[in-house]
Amino acid sequence: MDQAHFAADEGVSNDSPNATFADILSTDIARRRLLQGSLGAAALGFVPGMAAAATARPSVKLGFKAVPVSTADAVAVPEGYNVDLLYAWGDPISSGPAFKADGSGSAADQERQAGMHHDGMSYFPLGKGSEGSTHGLLVMNHEYTDDGLLHADGMKTWSAEKVRKAQAAHGVSVIEVLAAGNRWKVVRPSPYARRVTASSPIGISGPAAGHALLQTKDDPRGLRAFGTFNNCANGQTPWGTYLTCEENFNGYFSSAKEPTADEKRYGLKQGGAGYRWHEFDERFDSAKHPNEPNRFGWVVEIDPLRPDSLPQKRTALGRFKHEGADVQIAKNGHIVVYMGDDERFEYIYKFVSENKFDRQHPEANRHLLDRGTLYVAKFDEFGGGVWLPLVHGEGKLTAENGFPDQGAVLIRCRQAADAVGATKMDRPEWIATHPKTGEVYCALTNNSLRADEKNPGTLNASNPRAKNVFGHIIRWREAKGDATAKKFEWDIFVLAGDPKHPDEAQRGNIKGDVFGSPDGLWFDKTGRLWIQTDVSTSVINKGDYANIGNNQMLVADTVTREIRRFLTGPSGCEVTGIAGTPDGKTLFVNIQHPGESPSERADPEKPTAFGAWPASQFGATLGGRPRSGTVVIRREDGGVVGG
Repeated sequence: MDQAHFAADEGVSNDSPNATFADILSTDIARRRLLQGSLGAAALGFVPGMAAAATARPSVKLGFKAVPVSTADAVAVPEGYNVDLLYAWGDPISSGPAFKADGSGSAADQERQAGMHHDGMSYFPLGKGSEGSTHGLLVMNHEYTDDGLLHADGMKTWSAEKVRKAQAAHGVSVIEVLAAGNRWKVVRPSPYARRVTASSPIGISGPAAGHALLQTKDDPRGLRAFGTFNNCANGQTPWGTYLTCEENFNGYFSSAKEPTADEKRYGLKQGGAGYRWHEFDERFDSAKHPNEPNRFGWVVEIDPLRPDSLPQKRTALGRFKHEGADVQIAKNGHIVVYMGDDERFEYIYKFVSENKFDRQHPEANRHLLDRGTLYVAKFDEFGGGVWLPLVHGEGKLTAENGFPDQGAVLIRCRQAADAVGATKMDRPEWIATHPKTGEVYCALTNNSLRADEKNPGTLNASNPRAKNVFGHIIRWREAKGDATAKKFEWDIFVLAGDPKHPDEAQRGNIKGDVFGSPDGLWFDKTGRLWIQTDVSTSVINKGDYANIGNNQMLVADTVTREIRRFLTGPSGCEVTGIAGTPDGKTLFVNIQHPGESPSERADPEKPTAFGAWPASQFGATLGGRPRSGTVVIRREDGGVVGG
């Protein structure tokens, strides 16, 4: 598609978060804190929004010198920037036990500590005016566990206590953070501090709530699940709640020797992925409890301002391997949520709420994600596309085809998308919307199986490379700039990989610094696109990736398409999770699985064989085992990060 298709802006209304999302969020939190009275004193003041319209996609300044490729066991940032460690696996969320470097901490300890493998993250400002940029809540996912590091003797023995500890190391953290002088710290104790784990009670809401396919022995009504896990990317609503997304849930279940067709469609198999929970927690044996897997693969909404509130699985958003949930307010006031299903040959989705966002009455927004229409994307070969509704009774989504009601459509969401003929994509990961133009960007991280002998004829214009080992970023613009539109135009923003690669099918077109496997995407307030990468440990610094080094974070100007490397991570890590303060002067970034071995199962007898971050960078007192952690990045002169 020609670049000119994206040149003109249709205008952004005052109701669009493309211009005022941070302001809406801060204002709604202020109103809620006034209503609640118990968790805060003064309310946040309203901060005037940015201009409500833009006539063209604006170029942005990349005001830093790029950092070089690195293989060091440290986080590197540009000259003139500082990086500090804020919150690492095992740190107490409030008052609570400290991290034990030998892995001897109990399950009860882990329930009050940071979980493993930090991932998606959002910042919620507290205080009024500029105080919201120095005091807030940080909410983050803990995706999975490396049990070789989590336990003192790894997995040499296995027990119910180890299963409970592993479950406690999954889920979500809510912590209170405060800028004190030139450093940020976790506030301890804090009335907001909270862990949601793989054992926490969670409500089930929306069209699939109570469905027969969600009913189990422990929950015969199908209205309350227990736990959330494999929480990958995230979303943030303008009414001040956090969306955590359940991704590879299938790996925790052990099916019968021969899985059912529905189990196969979601990747369940006998033995799971080696977590072995089913050996001491029977609900993870799907042969005995066939509906339990149906209760995972959802988007979960958590209210960080109400630590006693019950999180909710919002079934209207569909069940699949959710990578993220990018929330927008359409011009007409409806809420739109963009989502990717992170697996080869899976789909991109959009949810449009039935009711409109009510800025004046935040409580009225609490169930906006329970009613609406879920769509799946179909990209054509000529730069256009349509959103196909996943609605019971329409087309092939009938009882005769295995969809007796809307609940079944949502529970069997992948099968529904198959039935309507959506476009199979190259692992749709994070999705981010430009804050001024409304253009939507999606990272397609890679697909080495595209058009191989098992998948002939699967090349298409939106996924144009066979053996797409480097990945690409696609973007689209909704018709007339309306996020609720049924049609859109698209182009490929960048093909990742080395422009000098000898294989034309793998050659990238990056203008700037080389990277592979784009994963995390996030726009800052000014319109810089931040890109985080996840090249597999087993191939990094080898073959096609030899010139890429450790995983990294880059910044793109979406007009000139220049991409500049801002950060490199420590050995074996994935750079993932990003959030910023409203003033743009502080950036929070997560470093996941540092020191990961190529086998992805660490040896407890050699915990530092592949790296010892953060101790390697921030001091031996942090303990020898590699630990995922949140870092804080600021400019030495106090300016806007990236500018």
